[in-house]
Formats: sequence, C-alpha cells, structure tokens
Amino acid sequence: MGNMPDVLLLVGRLNYVWTNTESLLIYMIAHQLGVDKEAAIVVFLTLNTTRARIDLVERLAKRSATPAADRGFILDVMGRLKRVSRLRNKYNHSIYAFNEKGDIASTQLMRLVETDDSILYGKVEQMDQREMRQLEKGIAEIADISKMLWGFIHASPALKDAL
Repeated sequence: MGNMPDVLLLVGRLNYVWTNTESLLIYMIAHQLGVDKEAAIVVFLTLNTTRARIDLVERLAKRSATPAADRGFILDVMGRLKRVSRLRNKYNHSIYAFNEKGDIASTQLMRLVETDDSILYGKVEQMDQREMRQLEKGIAEIADISKMLWGFIHASPALKDAL
C-alpha cells in the first residue's frame, strides 16, 4: 500500500518535472520554425494538449530541411517523452482508492476502452512498492529528457539568444 504523503510527494514531483520539461518544447518549436521565443509561446499555447505539442515537434523534425542529426535526436527524445507521458496521464487521470488506514490502496484509470460489444473502463492497479518504483523511475526519465533538451538548446546558437 502507498503511504498517502509519499504517493502525493511522488505525484507532485512527477508533475513538476513534467511541466518544466514540456515547457522546453517552446524552444524546440522556436528552433524548428526559425521564430523567436514569443512566437513559439503563441504556437505552444495554441496547441492545447501535450500530445499535439509533441506531434508538432516531431512533424517539424521530419521535414527534409531538418539536419539528420537534429532529426534523430528530436525523434528519439520525443518518443521517450510520449512513452513516459503514459505514466503522467495515469496519475493525473485516475481515481485513488484508500484503505481503512488512509493509505492509497489502488488507482483506477478513468478511461473507456470500447470493443464491438462492450465497454471496459477503470483499470485498477495496486499502489504497491512496484508502483512507487515506477513513479520514481518515471521522474528520473523525465529529468533525463529535460537534461537532454537543455543540452540541445544550449548547443544551438540561435536558441542561446532566446534564453
């Protein structure tokens, strides 16, 4: 069972590292479109989902004008970001069940899965030590992605000026 303060601390850290990392997409958009930071912020905020922002960065990277090294780096990092976004979405779009001691016993994902003849919803997962380790691993992965993006940003002369 997950001790509520420990789980909430990890979910808070997950959201903190996610938000800071997602905001770096502004610089990736600026770099790929050749616009200033203000214009990139407008584009970033106009796209109202994380998935749309990642898709834009990936699609821009796939243009023939994108240097191969940049393309490979961007597609790799965006792929990693999409994979770890599942963990973030899980903890932001779940209902938490508590045991009699007030500890978080499980999460129930609030998502529909529709088949030809039925609707499934609410996958339940126990909030155990394995899940706590998954949260910690996800936080570390997002932090690593952030470091990689910062390295890319600092290596780009055009992006250094935007900082």
